[in-house]
Amino acid sequence: MIAKAKAISHGINDLRYIIGESKHKKHPEKIYRVLDNLLPSELDAMGIWNSMQLTLSQHRPIKNSVIRIELSPSPEHTRFFDIEDWQKLWQDFAEEFDKQMITGKDGKVRSCPTNLAGSKYSVWLHTESKGEVPHLHAAVCRLDENGNINNDHNIHLRAQRAAEQVAKKRGWTTAAQIRNHNIPQVNKDCMEVLRAMPLWLWDEYKNALAQKGYTVHERKDKKGTLRGYALVKENTKYKASELGVGRNLMISKLPATWKEVHHQPTIAKSNSPQVVQQSAEHKAAPIDYTQYLTYSQDMISYTLSHEGKDYRFYIPEKVLDYFNDEFDYRFIANCQELTDMAVAIFVGLIDTPNVTTGGGGEGSQSDLPWRDKDENDLQWARRCARAASRLLGKKPKTGLKR
Repeated sequence: MIAKAKAISHGINDLRYIIGESKHKKHPEKIYRVLDNLLPSELDAMGIWNSMQLTLSQHRPIKNSVIRIELSPSPEHTRFFDIEDWQKLWQDFAEEFDKQMITGKDGKVRSCPTNLAGSKYSVWLHTESKGEVPHLHAAVCRLDENGNINNDHNIHLRAQRAAEQVAKKRGWTTAAQIRNHNIPQVNKDCMEVLRAMPLWLWDEYKNALAQKGYTVHERKDKKGTLRGYALVKENTKYKASELGVGRNLMISKLPATWKEVHHQPTIAKSNSPQVVQQSAEHKAAPIDYTQYLTYSQDMISYTLSHEGKDYRFYIPEKVLDYFNDEFDYRFIANCQELTDMAVAIFVGLIDTPNVTTGGGGEGSQSDLPWRDKDENDLQWARRCARAASRLLGKKPKTGLKR
């Protein structure tokens, strides 16, 4: 379930939109009133706005006088919902929203609990979206009936946390779980686009991702220089800094990543049609390591972290033991980075770079950038470790004494 919240100054326009009075709503017949709080019954947009203005006028002026909230559960969870179910979902969300207290890194309170329960609001169900995904819109007065301000500092974070709590209590898939599950596919899509580009061009990269169903949001500075981007698909947002390994899909690193995937190894006969056909025949089927697999050996969880977000995979325990031995922390300074890279290659989070291991000119299967179907886990892990070492290099710890 996904939730968004923002304090806005154009409350009347938002009310007209969520109620269906706006000209931008083509199907107002597919919009339904869910519930009103501390408001007279059956008011239109102007009536609700005037009632909120009455509360606001009795206290000090406030610019952003309305909180706009969107609540989007997964359609499979709400397939058989009636209005009472939607009411209960909103009430659960509002309760969790009010509980949230945002603190800074120093431990000081940055945003105290809110009081939606004691504030005027109107909640409406929209069923007319392109994807036919029912979702809730709410407009909440920034001042509660006691004249206290509903704090909007980090309000988007408050909404996300509340949605996560409601989803967990109901046993639903959370937004974080959806993101973690989808990250490998997003990485794969980005790398496929880069691989298909004959030249590095940002517009071509962006358009190709759009054709795969992504919306690309650019972040530019005041001079119009592109500084970053994010991908959105099915209401889930993926920042470029969260993708790939070593942030290699960030805007500043994309040209180098494109160059890397287009690097051609100097191996004789490797480009012949016969070799390509044989390679395809030997390629192993992909394995979903985000799920716990029933193996003949023990599986162990491994978490790859990027910007405070964790992505969990399950790999054979003997594979992790091999990586730990290969990148021994007692002797290698960047052991964690090497292990992360090796695991990322092993689970298919990124494509394996070409790693030449043979001494002759024709290479071997160890040079191929994917797992051979005849390889067991340890054989594949060894090539992943060699690939990680080639990419990052082993940095010995200084000051070791024998």
